[in-house]
Amino acid sequence: MIPEAYLQEFTQETGIRVNDLPTPEDNASKLDLAMELLRSGAPSPDLYGVDTIWTGAMSEYLIDLQPYFASEISSEAPELIEPYRVQGKVVAMPKQPLGVQVLVYRTDLLAKYGYKTPPRTWDELEKMARRIQAGERAKGKKDFWGFVWAGAIATDSEQLTMEGLEWQAAEGGGHIIEPDGKISVNNPNAIRAWERAAHWLGWITPPSVVSYTATDAENKFWVSGEAAFLLSHAIVYEVFAEDKPFRDLAGVTSVPAGTSARVATIGGYALGISRFSPHRAECVKFIEFLTRKQAEYRATHPEKLDRKVEYFEVPPVIREIYPWWYKPGDSGGSEIISRPSGVAGSNYEAVSKAYTQALHSVLTRESTAPAAAASLESDLVRIMANSKAQSGTGSH
Repeated sequence: MIPEAYLQEFTQETGIRVNDLPTPEDNASKLDLAMELLRSGAPSPDLYGVDTIWTGAMSEYLIDLQPYFASEISSEAPELIEPYRVQGKVVAMPKQPLGVQVLVYRTDLLAKYGYKTPPRTWDELEKMARRIQAGERAKGKKDFWGFVWAGAIATDSEQLTMEGLEWQAAEGGGHIIEPDGKISVNNPNAIRAWERAAHWLGWITPPSVVSYTATDAENKFWVSGEAAFLLSHAIVYEVFAEDKPFRDLAGVTSVPAGTSARVATIGGYALGISRFSPHRAECVKFIEFLTRKQAEYRATHPEKLDRKVEYFEVPPVIREIYPWWYKPGDSGGSEIISRPSGVAGSNYEAVSKAYTQALHSVLTRESTAPAAAASLESDLVRIMANSKAQSGTGSH
């Protein structure tokens, strides 16, 4: 939703009235409605909200915004634009700060156990989580765990897909589907990443994490204070945790690295213009207005600097989204990667569902990682049954 104050201000400036139409609450239903309208060639709505994972499905119905926003696109961090680029077209412009995956940690507990910096690698996280967990339990906190994350298969969430992609890409295991259409899941590096995640359960992560939604994991960290580390989104720290009990004891850093890379996924919404719209000029003005409001917001929130928070080696793109997070001289933050929605197109929902089911089966020990990866490869080749999809093994 776009703030009503913004709509009124835009109308006062331009004389153009904007109707912000109601949409279903869950993402899948929003996409279904948008695709139904776009396929019908309806002249309204003129503007569509575009999730980063919808770009491939919606791209043929949206105009290329590059001729209208060349300077804005060139001045933005490439990581903020790439999720909306499909076959050379930029089909949408971000209308809000995108959600970048980060690792949140308890600053008090790291200091208590003698750690001067948060973990940079998964190996370091395991060691820290295990030690802190043992120490806190010895003091009577029997429900304390070292590391929590969202491990449930949730129809309205992409969280497990994002986490799994980060784990396997960090090990050099590929990006599920590569830009050339090659399937990259059935390889030793991806399998090793899945096996490591499964090993966390019952060791540094609660076995029940396989049923945790993102909110469940967040509550375990922010509300009950029963976790040392949380895999979450930057925007959660900005919004969800604002008034939570452990807010002022939290630090933020990049997602830990594997043996190959330190990566984080990105998500969020943008605005695209329907190719059937008779009001392109008005739509462009409205996107320009929202882009300006974003820039003003980033520049006029110095009060964020007063927060009791430690930012350590956050993703470099953070300086574009939350400039008050960025500490000059920081280095080593996560590179941003996107889910394969562009190459998967209208098949992305099926791709994501198959991926989460395969990974979840490994986490619950219903399948071994090698067997799940081989089965997933076959499923994805079938789903992507076109000239680009091809079976591929080995790391990418």
